[in-house]
Amino acid sequence: EGFFNKFNFKRKHVLSAKHLASLSRNIAIYLKSGTPIVNVVRLAKTQYEKDPVLVDFLTSLETSMDEGKSYYVALESQEIIELPAFYKQSIKVAEESGSLSEVLFEMARFVEEGDKVESKVKQALIYPGFIVIISVLMVAFMLTTVVPKITGMFTQLKQELPGVTKAVIAMGDFLGAYWLAIAIFVIVFSSIFGYMVRTSESFKFTYHKFLLKVPLFGNIIQTFELARFSYITSVLIRSGVTFVHAVKLAGGILDNVVIRAQFQAAVKDLVEGKKFSTSLAKHGKNIDKSFTQAIALGEETSEVAMVMENLAELYFEENRNKIDLFLSLMEPVLILFVGVMIGFIVVAMLLPIFSMNLGAM
Repeated sequence: EGFFNKFNFKRKHVLSAKHLASLSRNIAIYLKSGTPIVNVVRLAKTQYEKDPVLVDFLTSLETSMDEGKSYYVALESQEIIELPAFYKQSIKVAEESGSLSEVLFEMARFVEEGDKVESKVKQALIYPGFIVIISVLMVAFMLTTVVPKITGMFTQLKQELPGVTKAVIAMGDFLGAYWLAIAIFVIVFSSIFGYMVRTSESFKFTYHKFLLKVPLFGNIIQTFELARFSYITSVLIRSGVTFVHAVKLAGGILDNVVIRAQFQAAVKDLVEGKKFSTSLAKHGKNIDKSFTQAIALGEETSEVAMVMENLAELYFEENRNKIDLFLSLMEPVLILFVGVMIGFIVVAMLLPIFSMNLGAM
Protein backbone atom coordinates (compact mmCIF):
# COMPACT_ATOMS: atom_id res chain seq x y z
CA GLU A 1 0.00 0.00 0.00
CA GLY A 2 2.83 2.39 0.81
CA PHE A 3 4.32 1.77 -2.62
CA PHE A 4 1.07 2.64 -4.40
CA ASN A 5 0.52 5.74 -2.27
CA LYS A 6 3.95 6.95 -3.20
CA PHE A 7 3.34 6.09 -6.86
CA ASN A 8 0.15 8.19 -6.92
CA PHE A 9 2.04 11.31 -5.95
CA LYS A 10 5.04 10.70 -8.15
CA ARG A 11 5.43 13.59 -10.59
CA LYS A 12 1.75 14.39 -10.15
CA HIS A 13 1.15 16.21 -6.90
CA VAL A 14 1.03 19.99 -7.21
CA LEU A 15 1.63 21.89 -3.99
CA SER A 16 -0.99 24.53 -3.27
CA ALA A 17 0.13 28.16 -3.33
CA LYS A 18 -0.56 28.44 0.40
CA HIS A 19 1.64 25.46 1.27
CA LEU A 20 4.43 26.45 -1.11
CA ALA A 21 4.53 30.00 0.28
CA SER A 22 4.44 28.75 3.88
CA LEU A 23 7.20 26.21 3.29
CA SER A 24 9.39 28.74 1.47
CA ARG A 25 8.99 31.34 4.21
CA ASN A 26 9.68 28.88 7.03
CA ILE A 27 12.86 27.64 5.33
CA ALA A 28 13.93 31.25 4.70
CA ILE A 29 13.43 32.16 8.38
CA TYR A 30 15.55 29.23 9.57
CA LEU A 31 18.25 30.03 7.02
CA LYS A 32 18.27 33.65 8.15
CA SER A 33 19.19 32.49 11.64
CA GLY A 34 22.29 30.73 10.28
CA THR A 35 21.00 27.15 10.42
CA PRO A 36 22.48 24.85 7.72
CA ILE A 37 20.04 23.93 4.96
CA VAL A 38 20.03 20.19 5.86
CA ASN A 39 19.03 20.97 9.44
CA VAL A 40 16.46 23.46 8.16
CA VAL A 41 14.77 20.73 6.13
CA ARG A 42 14.74 18.43 9.19
CA LEU A 43 13.13 21.18 11.28
CA ALA A 44 10.58 21.90 8.54
CA LYS A 45 9.65 18.21 8.41
CA THR A 46 8.56 18.28 12.05
CA GLN A 47 6.21 21.17 11.29
CA TYR A 48 4.41 19.32 8.52
CA GLU A 49 4.26 15.84 10.08
CA LYS A 50 0.46 15.78 9.60
CA ASP A 51 0.86 16.18 5.84
CA PRO A 52 2.22 12.88 4.39
CA VAL A 53 2.97 14.42 0.98
CA LEU A 54 5.14 17.17 2.44
CA VAL A 55 6.81 14.72 4.79
CA ASP A 56 7.75 12.47 1.84
CA PHE A 57 8.90 15.54 -0.08
CA LEU A 58 11.10 16.86 2.74
CA THR A 59 12.43 13.37 3.50
CA SER A 60 13.50 13.05 -0.12
CA LEU A 61 15.30 16.42 0.09
CA GLU A 62 16.97 15.43 3.35
CA THR A 63 18.20 12.13 1.89
CA SER A 64 19.62 13.83 -1.19
CA MET A 65 21.42 16.53 0.81
CA ASP A 66 22.81 13.95 3.21
CA GLU A 67 24.44 12.44 0.13
CA GLY A 68 26.15 15.75 -0.53
CA LYS A 69 23.77 17.23 -3.10
CA SER A 70 22.80 20.90 -3.11
CA TYR A 71 19.30 22.10 -2.22
CA TYR A 72 18.57 22.84 -5.89
CA VAL A 73 19.74 19.38 -7.05
CA ALA A 74 17.63 17.81 -4.30
CA LEU A 75 14.58 19.75 -5.51
CA GLU A 76 15.30 18.80 -9.11
CA SER A 77 15.77 15.09 -8.41
CA GLN A 78 12.84 14.54 -6.02
CA GLU A 79 9.77 12.87 -7.55
CA ILE A 80 7.07 13.74 -5.02
CA ILE A 81 5.96 17.26 -5.92
CA GLU A 82 5.94 19.13 -9.23
CA LEU A 83 7.53 22.53 -8.64
CA PRO A 84 7.43 25.49 -11.09
CA ALA A 85 10.55 25.81 -13.27
CA PHE A 86 11.05 29.45 -12.29
CA TYR A 87 10.98 28.48 -8.60
CA LYS A 88 13.72 25.87 -8.99
CA GLN A 89 15.80 28.14 -11.21
CA SER A 90 15.60 30.89 -8.61
CA ILE A 91 16.80 28.44 -5.95
CA LYS A 92 19.71 27.36 -8.15
CA VAL A 93 20.96 30.90 -8.73
CA ALA A 94 20.30 31.89 -5.10
CA GLU A 95 22.50 29.05 -3.82
CA GLU A 96 25.29 30.03 -6.17
CA SER A 97 25.10 33.68 -5.10
CA GLY A 98 24.60 32.97 -1.38
CA SER A 99 21.19 34.69 -1.23
CA LEU A 100 18.93 31.67 -0.72
CA SER A 101 16.98 33.07 2.25
CA GLU A 102 16.27 36.38 0.47
CA VAL A 103 15.07 34.66 -2.71
CA LEU A 104 12.87 32.24 -0.74
CA PHE A 105 11.23 35.21 0.96
CA GLU A 106 10.61 36.75 -2.48
CA MET A 107 9.20 33.48 -3.82
CA ALA A 108 6.83 33.20 -0.86
CA ARG A 109 5.65 36.74 -1.41
CA PHE A 110 5.10 36.22 -5.13
CA VAL A 111 3.23 32.94 -4.70
CA GLU A 112 0.99 34.51 -2.04
CA GLU A 113 0.28 37.57 -4.17
CA GLY A 114 -0.72 35.44 -7.13
CA ASP A 115 -2.89 33.26 -4.90
CA LYS A 116 -4.62 36.34 -3.46
CA VAL A 117 -5.53 37.58 -6.93
CA GLU A 118 -6.86 34.16 -7.97
CA SER A 119 -8.79 33.79 -4.71
CA LYS A 120 -10.28 37.24 -5.11
CA VAL A 121 -11.48 36.40 -8.61
CA LYS A 122 -13.05 33.16 -7.37
CA GLN A 123 -14.73 34.95 -4.45
CA ALA A 124 -15.95 37.66 -6.80
CA LEU A 125 -17.64 35.00 -8.93
CA ILE A 126 -19.37 33.20 -6.04
CA TYR A 127 -22.23 35.69 -5.59
CA PRO A 128 -22.86 36.22 -9.34
CA GLY A 129 -22.73 32.47 -9.82
CA PHE A 130 -25.26 32.01 -7.02
CA ILE A 131 -27.57 34.56 -8.67
CA VAL A 132 -27.27 32.80 -12.03
CA ILE A 133 -28.12 29.40 -10.51
CA ILE A 134 -31.11 30.77 -8.57
CA SER A 135 -32.38 32.68 -11.61
CA VAL A 136 -32.13 29.58 -13.82
CA LEU A 137 -34.03 27.53 -11.22
CA MET A 138 -36.69 30.22 -10.82
CA VAL A 139 -37.22 30.60 -14.56
CA ALA A 140 -37.30 26.82 -15.00
CA PHE A 141 -39.86 26.51 -12.16
CA MET A 142 -42.08 29.19 -13.67
CA LEU A 143 -41.89 27.70 -17.18
CA THR A 144 -42.50 24.10 -16.10
CA THR A 145 -44.95 24.58 -13.20
CA VAL A 146 -46.63 28.00 -13.17
CA VAL A 147 -47.00 28.60 -16.92
CA PRO A 148 -48.71 25.22 -17.69
CA LYS A 149 -51.39 25.89 -15.03
CA ILE A 150 -52.19 29.30 -16.48
CA THR A 151 -52.08 27.85 -20.00
CA GLY A 152 -54.77 25.34 -19.04
CA MET A 153 -57.10 28.20 -18.16
CA PHE A 154 -56.49 29.88 -21.51
CA THR A 155 -57.13 26.60 -23.35
CA GLN A 156 -60.54 26.20 -21.66
CA LEU A 157 -61.54 29.71 -22.69
CA LYS A 158 -60.45 29.00 -26.31
CA GLN A 159 -59.00 32.49 -26.59
CA GLU A 160 -56.46 33.56 -29.21
CA LEU A 161 -53.18 34.17 -27.40
CA PRO A 162 -50.63 36.94 -28.14
CA GLY A 163 -47.39 35.89 -29.87
CA VAL A 164 -45.32 36.61 -26.74
CA THR A 165 -47.51 34.33 -24.65
CA LYS A 166 -47.31 31.57 -27.24
CA ALA A 167 -43.51 31.85 -27.22
CA VAL A 168 -43.34 31.52 -23.41
CA ILE A 169 -45.71 28.56 -23.46
CA ALA A 170 -43.61 26.89 -26.16
CA MET A 171 -40.46 27.42 -24.06
CA GLY A 172 -42.21 25.89 -21.04
CA ASP A 173 -43.37 22.86 -23.04
CA PHE A 174 -39.90 22.38 -24.52
CA LEU A 175 -38.17 22.64 -21.13
CA GLY A 176 -40.66 20.29 -19.50
CA ALA A 177 -40.26 17.69 -22.23
CA TYR A 178 -36.50 17.86 -22.75
CA TRP A 179 -35.01 19.03 -19.42
CA LEU A 180 -33.13 15.74 -18.94
CA ALA A 181 -31.70 15.87 -22.47
CA ILE A 182 -30.65 19.50 -21.89
CA ALA A 183 -28.91 18.58 -18.61
CA ILE A 184 -27.07 15.69 -20.27
CA PHE A 185 -26.05 17.94 -23.16
CA VAL A 186 -24.63 20.57 -20.77
CA ILE A 187 -22.64 17.93 -18.85
CA VAL A 188 -21.30 16.29 -22.04
CA PHE A 189 -20.48 19.65 -23.63
CA SER A 190 -18.62 20.81 -20.49
CA SER A 191 -16.64 17.58 -20.35
CA ILE A 192 -15.68 17.73 -24.03
CA PHE A 193 -14.80 21.41 -23.73
CA GLY A 194 -12.55 20.77 -20.71
CA TYR A 195 -10.89 17.84 -22.49
CA MET A 196 -10.23 19.94 -25.61
CA VAL A 197 -8.70 22.74 -23.55
CA ARG A 198 -6.37 20.26 -21.84
CA THR A 199 -5.35 18.27 -24.92
CA SER A 200 -5.61 20.52 -27.99
CA GLU A 201 -3.14 23.41 -28.16
CA SER A 202 -4.93 25.02 -31.11
CA PHE A 203 -8.30 24.87 -29.33
CA LYS A 204 -6.76 26.20 -26.13
CA PHE A 205 -5.12 29.04 -28.07
CA THR A 206 -8.46 30.00 -29.67
CA TYR A 207 -10.23 29.86 -26.29
CA HIS A 208 -7.58 31.98 -24.55
CA LYS A 209 -7.66 34.45 -27.44
CA PHE A 210 -11.42 34.76 -26.96
CA LEU A 211 -11.00 35.32 -23.21
CA LEU A 212 -8.64 38.23 -23.86
CA LYS A 213 -11.34 39.89 -25.97
CA VAL A 214 -14.00 39.69 -23.24
CA PRO A 215 -14.56 43.23 -21.87
CA LEU A 216 -12.92 43.88 -18.47
CA PHE A 217 -12.36 40.16 -17.82
CA GLY A 218 -9.82 39.96 -20.63
CA ASN A 219 -8.08 43.03 -19.27
CA ILE A 220 -7.85 41.41 -15.83
CA ILE A 221 -6.19 38.33 -17.38
CA GLN A 222 -3.70 40.45 -19.30
CA THR A 223 -2.81 42.57 -16.27
CA PHE A 224 -2.31 39.51 -14.05
CA GLU A 225 -0.04 37.83 -16.60
CA LEU A 226 2.07 40.99 -16.98
CA ALA A 227 2.33 41.28 -13.19
CA ARG A 228 3.54 37.67 -12.90
CA PHE A 229 6.05 38.12 -15.70
CA SER A 230 7.41 41.37 -14.22
CA TYR A 231 7.77 40.02 -10.71
CA ILE A 232 9.49 36.77 -11.67
CA THR A 233 11.83 38.58 -14.06
CA SER A 234 12.83 41.09 -11.38
CA VAL A 235 13.48 38.34 -8.81
CA LEU A 236 15.55 36.27 -11.25
CA ILE A 237 17.64 39.24 -12.39
CA ARG A 238 18.32 40.32 -8.80
CA SER A 239 19.28 36.70 -8.06
CA GLY A 240 21.97 36.81 -10.73
CA VAL A 241 20.18 35.28 -13.72
CA THR A 242 20.98 36.94 -17.04
CA PHE A 243 18.26 39.11 -18.54
CA VAL A 244 17.77 36.78 -21.51
CA HIS A 245 17.42 33.69 -19.33
CA ALA A 246 15.19 35.53 -16.85
CA VAL A 247 12.62 36.66 -19.42
CA LYS A 248 12.71 33.22 -21.04
CA LEU A 249 11.87 31.53 -17.74
CA ALA A 250 9.30 34.18 -16.78
CA GLY A 251 7.56 33.91 -20.14
CA GLY A 252 7.26 30.16 -19.74
CA ILE A 253 5.21 30.38 -16.51
CA LEU A 254 2.34 32.38 -18.03
CA ASP A 255 -1.03 30.62 -18.10
CA ASN A 256 -2.56 32.38 -21.10
CA VAL A 257 -1.04 30.66 -24.13
CA VAL A 258 -1.65 33.66 -26.42
CA ILE A 259 0.35 36.07 -24.25
CA ARG A 260 2.93 33.34 -23.56
CA ALA A 261 3.46 32.81 -27.31
CA GLN A 262 3.95 36.55 -27.83
CA PHE A 263 6.55 36.73 -25.05
CA GLN A 264 8.33 33.64 -26.41
CA ALA A 265 8.47 35.19 -29.89
CA ALA A 266 9.95 38.36 -28.36
CA VAL A 267 12.50 36.28 -26.40
CA LYS A 268 13.55 34.55 -29.63
CA ASP A 269 14.34 37.96 -31.14
CA LEU A 270 16.15 38.94 -27.94
CA VAL A 271 18.42 35.89 -28.24
CA GLU A 272 19.24 37.01 -31.77
CA GLY A 273 20.49 40.34 -30.43
CA LYS A 274 17.45 42.60 -30.74
CA LYS A 275 16.09 44.78 -27.94
CA PHE A 276 13.39 43.11 -25.87
CA SER A 277 11.16 46.20 -25.93
CA THR A 278 11.41 46.41 -29.73
CA SER A 279 10.53 42.71 -30.05
CA LEU A 280 7.57 43.09 -27.69
CA ALA A 281 6.26 46.04 -29.70
CA LYS A 282 6.44 43.81 -32.78
CA HIS A 283 4.93 40.60 -31.39
CA GLY A 284 2.92 41.74 -28.37
CA LYS A 285 -0.52 42.43 -29.80
CA ASN A 286 -2.10 41.60 -26.42
CA ILE A 287 0.56 43.34 -24.32
CA ASP A 288 -0.03 46.80 -22.89
CA LYS A 289 1.96 49.48 -24.73
CA SER A 290 2.88 51.21 -21.48
CA PHE A 291 4.48 47.90 -20.37
CA THR A 292 6.65 47.85 -23.50
CA GLN A 293 7.60 51.52 -23.02
CA ALA A 294 8.58 50.89 -19.40
CA ILE A 295 10.85 48.01 -20.44
CA ALA A 296 12.42 50.23 -23.10
CA LEU A 297 13.19 52.79 -20.38
CA GLY A 298 14.71 50.06 -18.20
CA GLU A 299 16.90 48.87 -21.06
CA GLU A 300 18.16 52.40 -21.73
CA THR A 301 18.98 53.06 -18.06
CA SER A 302 20.20 49.50 -17.29
CA GLU A 303 17.63 49.34 -14.46
CA VAL A 304 15.45 46.56 -15.86
CA ALA A 305 15.12 44.73 -12.52
CA MET A 306 13.89 47.85 -10.71
CA VAL A 307 11.49 48.73 -13.55
CA MET A 308 10.11 45.17 -13.54
CA GLU A 309 9.61 45.24 -9.78
CA ASN A 310 7.73 48.55 -10.02
CA LEU A 311 5.62 47.23 -12.88
CA ALA A 312 4.70 44.16 -10.85
CA GLU A 313 3.52 46.30 -7.93
CA LEU A 314 1.61 48.57 -10.29
CA TYR A 315 -0.15 45.74 -12.12
CA PHE A 316 -1.02 43.78 -8.99
CA GLU A 317 -2.63 46.91 -7.51
CA GLU A 318 -4.35 47.70 -10.81
CA ASN A 319 -5.80 44.20 -10.93
CA ARG A 320 -7.20 44.47 -7.43
CA ASN A 321 -9.05 47.61 -8.49
CA LYS A 322 -10.29 45.97 -11.70
CA ILE A 323 -11.60 42.95 -9.82
CA ASP A 324 -13.49 45.23 -7.42
CA LEU A 325 -14.96 47.05 -10.43
CA PHE A 326 -15.84 43.73 -12.07
CA LEU A 327 -17.68 42.61 -8.95
CA SER A 328 -19.53 45.91 -8.52
CA LEU A 329 -20.74 45.76 -12.14
CA MET A 330 -21.55 42.05 -12.23
CA GLU A 331 -24.05 42.05 -9.36
CA PRO A 332 -26.47 44.73 -10.64
CA VAL A 333 -26.25 43.42 -14.23
CA LEU A 334 -27.21 39.90 -13.14
CA ILE A 335 -29.98 41.15 -10.86
CA LEU A 336 -31.35 43.25 -13.75
CA PHE A 337 -31.14 40.23 -16.06
CA VAL A 338 -33.08 38.06 -13.60
CA GLY A 339 -35.70 40.78 -13.16
CA VAL A 340 -36.14 41.19 -16.92
CA MET A 341 -36.49 37.42 -17.49
CA ILE A 342 -39.08 36.95 -14.75
CA GLY A 343 -40.86 40.18 -15.72
CA PHE A 344 -41.05 38.99 -19.35
CA ILE A 345 -42.71 35.72 -18.28
CA VAL A 346 -45.17 37.50 -15.98
CA VAL A 347 -46.14 40.04 -18.66
CA ALA A 348 -46.57 37.24 -21.23
CA MET A 349 -49.03 35.53 -18.88
CA LEU A 350 -50.91 38.73 -18.01
CA LEU A 351 -51.43 39.93 -21.60
CA PRO A 352 -54.27 37.45 -22.37
CA ILE A 353 -55.96 38.40 -19.09
CA PHE A 354 -55.81 42.09 -20.02
CA SER A 355 -57.21 41.21 -23.45
CA MET A 356 -60.10 39.33 -21.84
CA ASN A 357 -60.93 42.30 -19.60
CA LEU A 358 -60.81 44.74 -22.53
CA GLY A 359 -63.05 42.42 -24.60
CA ALA A 360 -65.57 42.22 -21.76
CA MET A 361 -65.72 46.02 -21.59
